Amino acid sequence: MQNKIYTDNAATTAMDPRVLDAMLPYFLDVYANANSAHQPGRQAHVAVEESREKIAGIIGAEPAEIVFTSGGTESNNAAIGGVLAATGKSHVITSNAEHHAVLHPVASAANRGIDSTLLPVDQTGKVSAADVAAAIGPHTALVSLMHGNNEVGTLNPIDEIAAVCRSNGVLFHSDTVQTVGKIPVHVDALGVDFLSMSAHKFYGPKGVGALYIRSGSAWKPWMEGGSQERRRRGGTLNVPGIVGMGKALELAASEMLENRTHVEKLKHALMQGLTERLGTAVQFNGDPQNGLFNIVNCSFVHPAERAIDGEMLLLNLDIEGIYCSNGSACTSGAIEASHVLLALGIPYDMAKSSIRFSLGKNNTIDEIPLIIDKTEAILRRMTSQKL
Repeated sequence: MQNKIYTDNAATTAMDPRVLDAMLPYFLDVYANANSAHQPGRQAHVAVEESREKIAGIIGAEPAEIVFTSGGTESNNAAIGGVLAATGKSHVITSNAEHHAVLHPVASAANRGIDSTLLPVDQTGKVSAADVAAAIGPHTALVSLMHGNNEVGTLNPIDEIAAVCRSNGVLFHSDTVQTVGKIPVHVDALGVDFLSMSAHKFYGPKGVGALYIRSGSAWKPWMEGGSQERRRRGGTLNVPGIVGMGKALELAASEMLENRTHVEKLKHALMQGLTERLGTAVQFNGDPQNGLFNIVNCSFVHPAERAIDGEMLLLNLDIEGIYCSNGSACTSGAIEASHVLLALGIPYDMAKSSIRFSLGKNNTIDEIPLIIDKTEAILRRMTSQKL
């Protein structure tokens, strides 16, 4: 994408070339099934286990607690469905600002007689540990709350919530798809029993992820088949993808401070520039000061205090070669306002005016003035030059 500016890194990141280099031998040379007993199969198996150990070590888990999946959506579904099947309990707690990969399986579970509680979030998008405690009952099987919100970047107090769950004997799952590889994520520090991650969010390949399952936790496999993954997830292993995931997380962990410092500088410059140019016409959503360092979610207001058409703004930015989003990539193309922004209490028309810039390590400081210039110019056209 030469001469284009990609700011949709919360949806997916570009694969790091070093990750591709690590993967290539497992496409072309060591391509055997990792469950085959012959020598090439054993070589593939060793590569898988090395990646498992690498990933486990970075998040403070035991290798046996890592189950490879196809990504965050499968991991979330597996955690929720697996706990419900194993415990026989009939109540799940989550929030109304979760990713649809949690909300939809929770809603579907109602067809099987499972009750759910959707906790509210505050105006920044944060869930209260006190609200979790109040919602837990004798039939609660699982609490599932994300670590970092994919649309506004708000961080939940996962360690506090985990302590509440632990004191009540309730299992706790966290979708950490947006935080693993960006900020330190350690399973014991967070206190989680289950944790979801996805490689393509930290410069790894698409189609591969993992589910952390704390040893001893009540859980049943949600996808059955062969004996792969200690009979916890059937199906031939994606060896190149698993190798790529291990390499990507290794790089992300070793370069975390450097990447964070770089991207934080970009976020600050973008927010400062938009504020200086647009003043009260721009509103930042979520917790822009204390949330994830790579996400800027903003709404725009017409001088007559009417919300700007976010879809039209997004389309015009796309024409100008600036690629961002209006929220989660999993709901792109939808004309509805973001359920996350509505959960924050943002009015419907303002929620529809929002766009999300999500920055990454490949963005440069020179791109920021261009984003600001183009955004201001488009908004001036859309509002008859009045801002």
